[in-house]
Amino acid sequence: MQKLALFRLHLIVFLWGFTAILGKLIHANAQILVFYRMLFAAVFLFVFIRVYKKESIKVSRKIFFQLAAIGCAMALHWYCFFYSIKVSNVSIALSCLSLSTLFASILEPVIFKRKIDISEVVMGVVIVACILLIFKTEFHFKEGIVYGILCAVFGTVFSVFNGKMFGKTSSGNIIFYEIFSGWFVLALFYMFTGQIFQMNEINYRDLALICLLASVFTAFPMLESVKLMKYISPFTLILTVNLEPVYGIILAFFIFGESEEMSPVFYVASGVMILAIIANGLMKARKQKNFN
Repeated sequence: MQKLALFRLHLIVFLWGFTAILGKLIHANAQILVFYRMLFAAVFLFVFIRVYKKESIKVSRKIFFQLAAIGCAMALHWYCFFYSIKVSNVSIALSCLSLSTLFASILEPVIFKRKIDISEVVMGVVIVACILLIFKTEFHFKEGIVYGILCAVFGTVFSVFNGKMFGKTSSGNIIFYEIFSGWFVLALFYMFTGQIFQMNEINYRDLALICLLASVFTAFPMLESVKLMKYISPFTLILTVNLEPVYGIILAFFIFGESEEMSPVFYVASGVMILAIIANGLMKARKQKNFN
């Protein structure tokens, strides 16, 4: 069962890494892409929870508004991620995601009221130095890097506050209300700004790809990752998820070729960031083992 769980874990991380590839293959802009991704994912989750599992989606008003706020952070995270891909490329967007570790090392102690881990801060400094190096050598992608950094910020906010919600209602309800609320807020924003009419500017090819993105690469891996928590430790989950940029960057290079070809400095800096995250995780695991 443990080996099967690890295989499933790597499968969903691979699927998450492939979302960036789909983001580039889809011609629709980031606004339209995120709007339909969240709409379709919410529909798939509702059908799975209410029709297939026949479970209740009832939650208290307090929990609903908490999930709605987190859903807004999720929507902003996905928007910045896909916008970064559109104005730069997959490699830039994925490498910037590594900054989430630095932001988490600062935000998580505040939210969960624990001491700041110096090793996390040191690792964060290393990651920032690598990002600055990438920014210097790939300055022509500056807009993509800025939105990639914002993507990491909103992704950290989403992940940290999401951790506070588990246990308050079912995992399916948490994911469903976050995605649905994120879509609903986007729809309201587009209505008030008049952008809602732009949502029709999409072809059937993109709709099909977004449908694939929302089901196989969003709803399924999110639900699967929750199920896997029964068989693997949170550390193993977090450590393996850090391989998402690796999978994505390698896939992008082989699929898109020259448009994803970066300078040697980029690959060295990205490699250092990923190794720093993995090394920090291994040190934490050793400390925890010694403590127990």
